[in-house]
Amino acid sequence: MYPGRIRRITREIRVGGVAIGAKAPISVQSMTNTFTEDIQATIEQIRRLENAGCEIVRLAIPSEAAAAALAAVKSGVSIPIIADIHFDYRLAIAAARFGADALRINPGNIGGRRRIQAVVDCARDHGIPIRIGVNSGSLEKDLIEKHQGVTVDAMVESALRHISVLESMNFDAIKVSIKTSDVGRTVAAYRRLSQLTDYPLHLGVTEAGTLYSGIVKSALGIGMLLSEGIGDTLRVSLTRDPAEEVRVGYEILKALNIRRRGPEIISCPTCGRCRIDLFGIVEQVEKALENFRAPIKIAIMGCVVNGPGEAREADVGIAGGDGIGILFKKGRVVEQFPQEKLVHVLMEHLADYADYDKNTN
Repeated sequence: MYPGRIRRITREIRVGGVAIGAKAPISVQSMTNTFTEDIQATIEQIRRLENAGCEIVRLAIPSEAAAAALAAVKSGVSIPIIADIHFDYRLAIAAARFGADALRINPGNIGGRRRIQAVVDCARDHGIPIRIGVNSGSLEKDLIEKHQGVTVDAMVESALRHISVLESMNFDAIKVSIKTSDVGRTVAAYRRLSQLTDYPLHLGVTEAGTLYSGIVKSALGIGMLLSEGIGDTLRVSLTRDPAEEVRVGYEILKALNIRRRGPEIISCPTCGRCRIDLFGIVEQVEKALENFRAPIKIAIMGCVVNGPGEAREADVGIAGGDGIGILFKKGRVVEQFPQEKLVHVLMEHLADYADYDKNTN
Protein backbone atom coordinates (compact mmCIF):
# COMPACT_ATOMS: atom_id res chain seq x y z
CA MET A 1 0.00 0.00 0.00
CA TYR A 2 1.24 3.49 -0.79
CA PRO A 3 0.11 6.46 1.32
CA GLY A 4 -1.37 9.69 0.04
CA ARG A 5 -1.12 10.24 -3.67
CA ILE A 6 -0.24 7.62 -6.25
CA ARG A 7 3.52 7.29 -6.60
CA ARG A 8 4.97 9.41 -9.37
CA ILE A 9 6.18 7.15 -12.17
CA THR A 10 9.71 7.89 -13.34
CA ARG A 11 12.21 6.42 -15.74
CA GLU A 12 14.14 3.42 -14.47
CA ILE A 13 17.90 3.37 -14.14
CA ARG A 14 20.14 0.77 -12.54
CA VAL A 15 22.95 1.25 -10.05
CA GLY A 16 24.70 -2.08 -10.18
CA GLY A 17 21.98 -4.63 -9.52
CA VAL A 18 19.60 -2.14 -7.88
CA ALA A 19 16.79 -0.65 -9.96
CA ILE A 20 15.80 2.94 -9.20
CA GLY A 21 12.64 4.60 -10.46
CA ALA A 22 9.58 3.27 -12.27
CA LYS A 23 8.00 0.64 -10.01
CA ALA A 24 11.19 -0.38 -8.21
CA PRO A 25 11.11 -0.29 -4.38
CA ILE A 26 12.37 2.94 -2.86
CA SER A 27 15.98 2.11 -2.00
CA VAL A 28 17.87 3.20 1.11
CA GLN A 29 21.38 4.58 0.73
CA SER A 30 24.16 5.81 2.98
CA MET A 31 27.70 7.14 2.65
CA THR A 32 30.90 5.95 4.29
CA ASN A 33 32.93 8.30 6.48
CA THR A 34 36.18 6.34 6.29
CA PHE A 35 39.11 7.40 4.14
CA THR A 36 38.30 5.46 0.98
CA GLU A 37 41.95 4.60 0.40
CA ASP A 38 41.90 2.79 3.77
CA ILE A 39 40.53 -0.27 2.03
CA GLN A 40 40.03 -2.53 5.04
CA ALA A 41 38.29 0.11 7.16
CA THR A 42 36.05 1.03 4.24
CA ILE A 43 35.09 -2.58 3.55
CA GLU A 44 34.33 -3.16 7.24
CA GLN A 45 32.07 -0.13 7.40
CA ILE A 46 30.22 -1.07 4.22
CA ARG A 47 29.62 -4.57 5.57
CA ARG A 48 28.08 -3.05 8.70
CA LEU A 49 25.91 -0.90 6.46
CA GLU A 50 24.88 -3.99 4.51
CA ASN A 51 23.84 -5.67 7.75
CA ALA A 52 21.75 -2.61 8.61
CA GLY A 53 19.96 -2.91 5.26
CA CYS A 54 21.85 -0.39 3.13
CA GLU A 55 21.23 -1.12 -0.54
CA ILE A 56 23.58 1.39 -2.21
CA VAL A 57 26.63 3.07 -0.69
CA ARG A 58 28.39 6.27 -1.72
CA LEU A 59 32.13 6.80 -1.24
CA ALA A 60 34.02 10.08 -1.30
CA ILE A 61 36.66 10.16 -4.04
CA PRO A 62 38.87 13.20 -3.29
CA SER A 63 42.08 11.78 -4.72
CA GLU A 64 43.58 9.36 -7.22
CA ALA A 65 44.42 7.00 -4.37
CA ALA A 66 40.77 6.92 -3.34
CA ALA A 67 39.69 6.20 -6.92
CA ALA A 68 42.24 3.41 -7.26
CA ALA A 69 40.98 1.84 -4.01
CA LEU A 70 37.52 1.31 -5.49
CA ALA A 71 38.39 -1.94 -7.22
CA ALA A 72 39.61 -3.58 -4.01
CA VAL A 73 36.72 -2.20 -1.95
CA LYS A 74 34.17 -3.39 -4.47
CA SER A 75 35.59 -6.91 -4.43
CA GLY A 76 35.00 -7.09 -0.66
CA VAL A 77 31.35 -5.99 -0.50
CA SER A 78 28.02 -6.93 -2.04
CA ILE A 79 26.15 -3.67 -2.61
CA PRO A 80 26.68 -1.19 -5.48
CA ILE A 81 29.11 1.70 -4.99
CA ILE A 82 28.58 5.29 -6.08
CA ALA A 83 31.66 7.49 -6.46
CA ASP A 84 31.13 10.98 -5.04
CA ILE A 85 33.09 13.55 -7.04
CA HIS A 86 33.68 17.25 -6.52
CA PHE A 87 35.78 19.68 -8.55
CA ASP A 88 38.10 17.29 -10.44
CA TYR A 89 36.42 15.64 -13.44
CA ARG A 90 39.43 13.34 -13.88
CA LEU A 91 38.55 11.60 -10.62
CA ALA A 92 35.11 10.76 -12.01
CA ILE A 93 36.74 9.15 -15.03
CA ALA A 94 39.19 7.24 -12.83
CA ALA A 95 36.39 6.06 -10.53
CA ALA A 96 34.41 4.69 -13.47
CA ARG A 97 37.46 2.84 -14.72
CA PHE A 98 38.09 1.33 -11.30
CA GLY A 99 34.58 -0.10 -11.11
CA ALA A 100 32.17 2.48 -9.66
CA ASP A 101 28.56 1.50 -10.31
CA ALA A 102 27.48 5.14 -10.63
CA LEU A 103 28.86 8.66 -10.38
CA ARG A 104 27.58 11.54 -8.30
CA ILE A 105 28.72 14.88 -9.64
CA ASN A 106 27.77 18.47 -9.05
CA PRO A 107 28.01 19.97 -12.53
CA GLY A 108 28.22 23.38 -10.90
CA ASN A 109 31.72 22.64 -9.65
CA ILE A 110 32.96 19.96 -12.04
CA GLY A 111 34.05 22.35 -14.79
CA GLY A 112 32.95 23.48 -18.24
CA ARG A 113 31.20 21.58 -21.01
CA ARG A 114 34.35 19.85 -22.26
CA ARG A 115 34.98 18.30 -18.85
CA ILE A 116 31.37 17.28 -18.39
CA GLN A 117 31.46 15.69 -21.85
CA ALA A 118 34.51 13.64 -20.85
CA VAL A 119 32.72 12.36 -17.73
CA VAL A 120 29.54 11.57 -19.68
CA ASP A 121 31.47 9.72 -22.37
CA CYS A 122 33.22 7.64 -19.75
CA ALA A 123 29.97 6.85 -17.91
CA ARG A 124 28.37 5.80 -21.20
CA ASP A 125 31.34 3.58 -22.09
CA HIS A 126 31.08 1.82 -18.71
CA GLY A 127 27.28 1.63 -18.72
CA ILE A 128 26.79 3.50 -15.45
CA PRO A 129 24.39 6.31 -14.48
CA ILE A 130 25.12 9.79 -13.20
CA ARG A 131 23.42 11.55 -10.31
CA ILE A 132 23.15 15.28 -10.77
CA GLY A 133 23.57 16.62 -7.25
CA VAL A 134 22.20 20.14 -6.90
CA ASN A 135 23.20 21.49 -3.51
CA SER A 136 22.42 24.87 -1.98
CA GLY A 137 26.05 25.26 -0.96
CA SER A 138 27.46 25.01 -4.48
CA LEU A 139 24.84 26.65 -6.66
CA GLU A 140 26.11 28.53 -9.72
CA LYS A 141 26.87 32.19 -9.09
CA ASP A 142 24.88 33.43 -12.07
CA LEU A 143 21.74 31.73 -10.76
CA ILE A 144 22.25 33.16 -7.28
CA GLU A 145 22.51 36.62 -8.80
CA LYS A 146 19.54 36.09 -11.12
CA HIS A 147 17.24 34.86 -8.35
CA GLN A 148 18.74 37.05 -5.62
CA GLY A 149 19.79 34.15 -3.44
CA VAL A 150 19.65 30.38 -3.08
CA THR A 151 15.94 30.11 -3.81
CA VAL A 152 13.72 27.25 -4.91
CA ASP A 153 13.58 28.76 -8.41
CA ALA A 154 17.38 28.98 -8.57
CA MET A 155 17.85 25.36 -7.52
CA VAL A 156 15.24 24.01 -9.91
CA GLU A 157 16.71 26.02 -12.78
CA SER A 158 20.14 24.62 -11.93
CA ALA A 159 18.83 21.06 -12.01
CA LEU A 160 17.05 21.57 -15.33
CA ARG A 161 20.13 23.25 -16.79
CA HIS A 162 22.33 20.27 -15.94
CA ILE A 163 19.75 17.77 -17.17
CA SER A 164 19.65 19.65 -20.45
CA VAL A 165 23.45 19.56 -20.75
CA LEU A 166 23.57 15.78 -20.27
CA GLU A 167 20.65 15.23 -22.63
CA SER A 168 22.42 17.31 -25.27
CA MET A 169 25.22 14.76 -25.01
CA ASN A 170 22.72 11.94 -25.68
CA PHE A 171 22.91 10.71 -22.09
CA ASP A 172 19.78 9.96 -20.08
CA ALA A 173 20.87 7.48 -17.41
CA ILE A 174 20.27 10.23 -14.88
CA LYS A 175 18.88 10.69 -11.40
CA VAL A 176 18.66 14.01 -9.62
CA SER A 177 18.88 15.37 -6.09
CA ILE A 178 18.09 18.95 -5.10
CA LYS A 179 18.89 19.46 -1.43
CA THR A 180 19.34 22.13 1.20
CA SER A 181 19.51 21.98 5.00
CA ASP A 182 16.19 23.83 5.12
CA VAL A 183 13.21 21.46 5.14
CA GLY A 184 10.68 23.84 3.59
CA ARG A 185 12.93 24.88 0.73
CA THR A 186 13.99 21.30 0.05
CA VAL A 187 10.41 20.03 -0.09
CA ALA A 188 9.31 22.92 -2.32
CA ALA A 189 12.22 22.33 -4.72
CA TYR A 190 11.51 18.61 -5.07
CA ARG A 191 7.81 19.28 -5.58
CA ARG A 192 8.54 21.75 -8.35
CA LEU A 193 11.17 19.59 -10.02
CA SER A 194 8.93 16.50 -9.92
CA GLN A 195 6.42 18.34 -12.10
CA LEU A 196 9.04 19.26 -14.69
CA THR A 197 10.99 16.04 -15.24
CA ASP A 198 10.42 12.29 -15.10
CA TYR A 199 13.95 11.37 -14.07
CA PRO A 200 14.16 9.46 -10.77
CA LEU A 201 14.72 11.61 -7.71
CA HIS A 202 17.13 10.96 -4.84
CA LEU A 203 15.61 12.40 -1.64
CA GLY A 204 17.40 13.90 1.31
CA VAL A 205 17.83 16.95 3.51
CA THR A 206 21.52 17.79 3.29
CA GLU A 207 23.60 18.55 6.37
CA ALA A 208 20.54 17.75 8.47
CA GLY A 209 22.61 17.77 11.65
CA THR A 210 23.05 15.73 14.80
CA LEU A 211 20.96 12.75 15.80
CA TYR A 212 17.78 14.43 17.01
CA SER A 213 17.65 17.45 14.69
CA GLY A 214 18.78 15.29 11.77
CA ILE A 215 16.10 12.66 12.35
CA VAL A 216 13.38 15.29 12.71
CA LYS A 217 14.41 17.23 9.61
CA SER A 218 14.81 14.07 7.53
CA ALA A 219 11.56 12.50 8.70
CA LEU A 220 9.66 15.68 7.91
CA GLY A 221 11.30 16.47 4.57
CA ILE A 222 11.63 12.96 3.16
CA GLY A 223 8.36 11.85 4.74
CA MET A 224 6.29 14.68 3.27
CA LEU A 225 7.64 14.01 -0.20
CA LEU A 226 7.17 10.26 -0.01
CA SER A 227 3.62 10.72 1.26
CA GLU A 228 2.92 12.75 -1.89
CA GLY A 229 4.33 10.01 -4.14
CA ILE A 230 7.61 11.83 -4.82
CA GLY A 231 10.97 10.06 -4.56
CA ASP A 232 12.71 6.91 -5.78
CA THR A 233 15.67 6.50 -3.43
CA LEU A 234 16.78 8.24 -0.24
CA ARG A 235 19.59 8.98 2.15
CA VAL A 236 19.14 10.29 5.67
CA SER A 237 22.11 12.57 6.44
CA LEU A 238 23.22 12.46 10.08
CA THR A 239 26.36 13.49 11.91
CA ARG A 240 26.44 9.96 13.27
CA ASP A 241 27.43 6.38 12.51
CA PRO A 242 26.22 5.83 8.92
CA ALA A 243 24.38 2.69 10.00
CA GLU A 244 22.03 4.97 11.96
CA GLU A 245 21.16 6.71 8.69
CA VAL A 246 20.03 3.41 7.22
CA ARG A 247 17.90 2.52 10.25
CA VAL A 248 16.21 5.92 10.20
CA GLY A 249 15.58 5.59 6.47
CA TYR A 250 13.75 2.33 6.98
CA GLU A 251 11.81 3.75 9.91
CA ILE A 252 10.54 6.55 7.64
CA LEU A 253 9.46 4.03 5.00
CA LYS A 254 7.94 1.81 7.67
CA ALA A 255 5.99 4.66 9.28
CA LEU A 256 4.46 5.48 5.89
CA ASN A 257 3.73 1.80 5.21
CA ILE A 258 5.82 1.90 2.04
CA ARG A 259 8.44 -0.73 2.92
CA ARG A 260 8.89 -2.90 5.97
CA ARG A 261 12.26 -4.22 7.02
CA GLY A 262 12.80 -5.46 10.53
CA PRO A 263 10.54 -5.19 13.55
CA GLU A 264 8.46 -2.22 14.60
CA ILE A 265 8.75 -1.70 18.35
CA ILE A 266 5.75 -0.19 20.12
CA SER A 267 6.37 1.02 23.66
CA CYS A 268 4.42 3.25 26.03
CA PRO A 269 5.88 6.61 27.13
CA THR A 270 5.54 5.49 30.78
CA CYS A 271 3.47 7.02 33.54
CA GLY A 272 2.98 6.68 37.28
CA ARG A 273 1.63 3.13 36.84
CA CYS A 274 4.92 1.84 35.39
CA ARG A 275 6.79 -0.44 37.81
CA ILE A 276 9.60 -1.70 35.58
CA ASP A 277 12.72 -0.21 33.97
CA LEU A 278 10.94 0.21 30.66
CA PHE A 279 13.61 2.48 29.15
CA GLY A 280 16.32 -0.06 29.86
CA ILE A 281 14.28 -2.99 28.57
CA VAL A 282 13.38 -1.20 25.33
CA GLU A 283 17.03 -0.29 24.71
CA GLN A 284 18.12 -3.87 25.43
CA VAL A 285 15.57 -5.35 23.01
CA GLU A 286 16.26 -2.73 20.34
CA LYS A 287 19.99 -3.44 20.50
CA ALA A 288 19.43 -7.20 20.29
CA LEU A 289 17.25 -6.78 17.20
CA GLU A 290 19.53 -4.47 15.19
CA ASN A 291 20.03 -7.07 12.44
CA PHE A 292 16.66 -8.80 12.81
CA ARG A 293 14.81 -8.52 9.50
CA ALA A 294 11.42 -10.13 10.06
CA PRO A 295 8.76 -7.40 9.64
CA ILE A 296 6.83 -8.00 12.83
CA LYS A 297 5.29 -5.62 15.36
CA ILE A 298 6.63 -5.98 18.92
CA ALA A 299 5.13 -4.24 21.97
CA ILE A 300 7.01 -3.50 25.19
CA MET A 301 4.58 -2.11 27.74
CA GLY A 302 4.89 -0.94 31.33
CA CYS A 303 1.58 -2.20 32.68
CA VAL A 304 0.33 -5.78 32.81
CA VAL A 305 -3.27 -4.58 33.14
CA ASN A 306 -3.59 -2.08 30.31
CA GLY A 307 -0.56 -2.98 28.21
CA PRO A 308 -1.97 -5.88 26.17
CA GLY A 309 -5.13 -3.98 25.29
CA GLU A 310 -3.28 -0.81 24.35
CA ALA A 311 -1.00 -2.83 22.06
CA ARG A 312 -3.53 -5.31 20.71
CA GLU A 313 -2.28 -4.79 17.14
CA ALA A 314 1.19 -6.08 18.03
CA ASP A 315 2.16 -9.55 16.85
CA VAL A 316 3.86 -10.22 20.17
CA GLY A 317 4.56 -8.19 23.28
CA ILE A 318 5.72 -8.18 26.87
CA ALA A 319 4.62 -6.20 29.90
CA GLY A 320 5.56 -6.27 33.55
CA GLY A 321 5.06 -4.85 37.00
CA ASP A 322 5.10 -5.82 40.69
CA GLY A 323 7.30 -8.83 39.97
CA ILE A 324 5.06 -10.28 37.26
CA GLY A 325 5.91 -10.54 33.58
CA ILE A 326 3.54 -11.50 30.77
CA LEU A 327 3.86 -12.43 27.12
CA PHE A 328 0.91 -11.52 24.90
CA LYS A 329 -0.07 -11.90 21.25
CA LYS A 330 -2.57 -9.63 19.53
CA GLY A 331 -3.69 -8.34 22.93
CA ARG A 332 -4.22 -11.80 24.48
CA VAL A 333 -2.04 -12.97 27.38
CA VAL A 334 -0.45 -16.34 26.55
CA GLU A 335 2.18 -16.75 29.26
CA GLN A 336 3.01 -15.46 32.74
CA PHE A 337 6.44 -15.62 34.41
CA PRO A 338 8.76 -13.77 36.83
CA GLN A 339 9.38 -10.17 35.78
CA GLU A 340 13.17 -10.56 35.55
CA LYS A 341 12.69 -12.95 32.60
CA LEU A 342 10.87 -10.42 30.40
CA VAL A 343 13.59 -9.96 27.81
CA HIS A 344 14.67 -13.61 27.87
CA VAL A 345 11.13 -14.87 27.20
CA LEU A 346 10.59 -12.37 24.41
CA MET A 347 13.86 -13.19 22.66
CA GLU A 348 13.20 -16.91 23.02
CA HIS A 349 9.83 -16.46 21.38
CA LEU A 350 11.30 -14.34 18.58
CA ALA A 351 13.54 -17.26 17.56
CA ASP A 352 10.57 -18.57 15.56
CA TYR A 353 10.55 -15.36 13.56
CA ALA A 354 14.30 -15.60 13.04
CA ASP A 355 13.65 -18.76 11.02
CA TYR A 356 11.19 -16.77 8.93
CA ASP A 357 13.91 -14.15 8.48
CA LYS A 358 16.41 -16.69 7.17
CA ASN A 359 13.87 -18.16 4.76
CA THR A 360 13.06 -14.78 3.19
CA ASN A 361 16.55 -13.38 2.62
